[in-house]
Amino acid sequence: DLQICQHRAPTCCTKKMEESYQAAVRRERTQSIQALNFELKYMIVGHITAFQEAFESLLRFAENRTSSLFETAYRPMAKEAAEPVKELFTDISLYILGAETTVESAVLRFFDGLFPLVYSRLINPGITDLSEDYTECLRLTRQDINPFGHYSKNMVTELSKSLWASRMLSQALSLGIEVINTTEHAALSKECSRALVRMQYCPHCQGLTLIRPCAGYCLNVMRGCLASVSELDSQWRDFISTLEYLTNEMAASHELEIALSGIWNSVNEAILHAQLNGPQLSATVDKVCGQPKQQEGNLSSANIVPVKEVTETQTFVMAHTSLNTKRREFINYMKRSRTFYASIAERLCDGDLVMRDSSTCWNGEDVV
Repeated sequence: DLQICQHRAPTCCTKKMEESYQAAVRRERTQSIQALNFELKYMIVGHITAFQEAFESLLRFAENRTSSLFETAYRPMAKEAAEPVKELFTDISLYILGAETTVESAVLRFFDGLFPLVYSRLINPGITDLSEDYTECLRLTRQDINPFGHYSKNMVTELSKSLWASRMLSQALSLGIEVINTTEHAALSKECSRALVRMQYCPHCQGLTLIRPCAGYCLNVMRGCLASVSELDSQWRDFISTLEYLTNEMAASHELEIALSGIWNSVNEAILHAQLNGPQLSATVDKVCGQPKQQEGNLSSANIVPVKEVTETQTFVMAHTSLNTKRREFINYMKRSRTFYASIAERLCDGDLVMRDSSTCWNGEDVV
């Protein structure tokens, strides 16, 4: 009653043993593919972590730099500006990680929150009553009167260009892991598991426990079993090319590091622009939002303090170098894995599974 290991010679197998063999080959194939995938997956996961750590390091550096701008040049609003600054960099981090948000919404939300502070602490430092309604009116007015000139739009443009490739790379790496995980659990067809049993276990039914499959026979069986997986070859090659393009984009003219480290300067220029246009802004705001309560002897906005560059170059250079090195290492490794899915059958037949350097092997029917 044997279904797979039918042979003219006497046999020591039963139908139940054939079923056990089928379960064994399914398990072994999954483990073999997992072992092949392990190094590739380990490298991708390692680089996802490394990239994220480098991104976070750059973001922290840029956030600290922006915070120190307020502490050194705009002390009257430094404490209250801490929250909008923190929100801005949280939004940027979430954007890179693939959240449903945009750079434009993050930057404009930041300037919406900043304008009430600039208006009440720098342009009109005598304002004592900054009610919720008045603050909200200032936020909404910001969108119409554009107190920060072209600086807010420039910041959106620069960050969008540099962050886009980082976001795409982050999503592409996650997709790569998903693809690899899916191939590990690709179901074996009934025909395939029978072919694997015939190749690996049918010799046992005749007491030939040490004989191993012929190399060509193994390749034929494996290629048939893994046809659906090896079909990924052209898409995997395209995927590697896309990763290469994205890493090159990250290192191109609109570098992430330069854009992030320049946020403080864009913010400073925007605030200076608003202060220099203080009288016109006040006139417009008074018409739209009304006049708030003020202390006598208003200090006006005479004390504009242009800020000099904050020097924390060592941290920045380290994060910059780290990210560049990781990019190069990663793309060089991934290029070597270009043929991963095309050569998966060859790799599974390599090693101990088939007979090497011997004149005797199993061809599926007999010892040859």
